[in-house]
Amino acid sequence: MARRTRRYVMISTVAERFDIHPQTLRLYEREGLLTPTRSKGNTRLYDEASIDRLETILTLTRDMGVNLAGVEVILRLQQKIDEQRARLDALEARLEDRHEPHGRVRRRFALVEIEGGPLVKS
Repeated sequence: MARRTRRYVMISTVAERFDIHPQTLRLYEREGLLTPTRSKGNTRLYDEASIDRLETILTLTRDMGVNLAGVEVILRLQQKIDEQRARLDALEARLEDRHEPHGRVRRRFALVEIEGGPLVKS
């Protein structure tokens, strides 16, 4: 299996690409909104995930007028949603494992109708 290497860009490249001052990126880091990787020489390096997060921050601040406190709340909520979605996906996978292939439900999980009565688990 081929190992993917992460690509990193320096703060000046990111600042130029998004037309923001490098101090703005440093502010986002101080506020805990971005966490760039550091080189051995302590240079800030941004990977694709950091750049995606920056795009979200800029959309919220520039296009939607959200302040940094609001951005922090939104990002935290988005992280919680992502975590819950992952938990739900895992639960759904576990439930699917309990069923036979081709959509057939194992007999012990089937609902059956009893004459004159409600549906019950057999």
